[in-house]
Amino acid sequence: MSTMTADGTRRATHVTSPYRLNFLRTLRSEWIKIATLRSTWWSIGITALLTVGIATLIASTVSAADQFPMIQAVVSPIQFTMLLAGILGAISVTGEYSTGMIRSTLTATPVRGMVLTAKAVVLAALLFIASLVIFFGAALVITPIAESKGLGLDWSDFDVTIRPILLASAAMAVFALIGVAFGFILRSGAGAIAATVGLLFVLPIVSMTFTMAGDAWQWIAEASRYLPMSAAQYAINPVPDGADGLTPEVAYLALAAWVAAGMLGGWAVLRTRDA
Repeated sequence: MSTMTADGTRRATHVTSPYRLNFLRTLRSEWIKIATLRSTWWSIGITALLTVGIATLIASTVSAADQFPMIQAVVSPIQFTMLLAGILGAISVTGEYSTGMIRSTLTATPVRGMVLTAKAVVLAALLFIASLVIFFGAALVITPIAESKGLGLDWSDFDVTIRPILLASAAMAVFALIGVAFGFILRSGAGAIAATVGLLFVLPIVSMTFTMAGDAWQWIAEASRYLPMSAAQYAINPVPDGADGLTPEVAYLALAAWVAAGMLGGWAVLRTRDA
């Protein structure tokens, strides 16, 4: 910027902005971008419908003779809604690449690690809070059905009822972060979605076929326990002592490792490639 002096010459002047780049402002920017996308609210709405619908269906089909833990009706839908969480994470990143907005984002926030961290924090928090509300809503919906069958939810027992809901909500945030990681690594909407669906849904199904192939392939079945969906199930529904499977602590570490590996991979790609 320049100003005209008395003798007719121009003199450069600098205007100092009162605003400074920081992480909180980057968080706010990422929240505005995610909150203004229709796909965000469509995904959350569909997740709510699927969760409540599947929970109601399960609660309606079981009987008191089954001795079915009714909280499982509430959290079991994540086997399907995990795909919505992962896809939402992927398109929240690849949408910026497809429209070219990523260049504006990185110009405004040149610290690329801050961009990745802010987007991951906002999306994970959104999915966790939204899932928490949805799961508690599903629990309220099926409560009359459960009580009519003598299978009511025991809200006084944290480990039996509240803990599974909290862990299922956290798992949804993890699935979203996996989608974010693939979005930054691949930068292609189709590619990131395919990779996310493959890791969350296809690989667990493929690994199940090896359990019937004999002892020679047993290592594949054992390795599949560390896949995100399997680890989430072991975390939400701990296996009895002495049973085959992951302990809750190992399941937590497996989920944390998937998030850490994905974020590091996304950061490595983001900081070394042009937008």
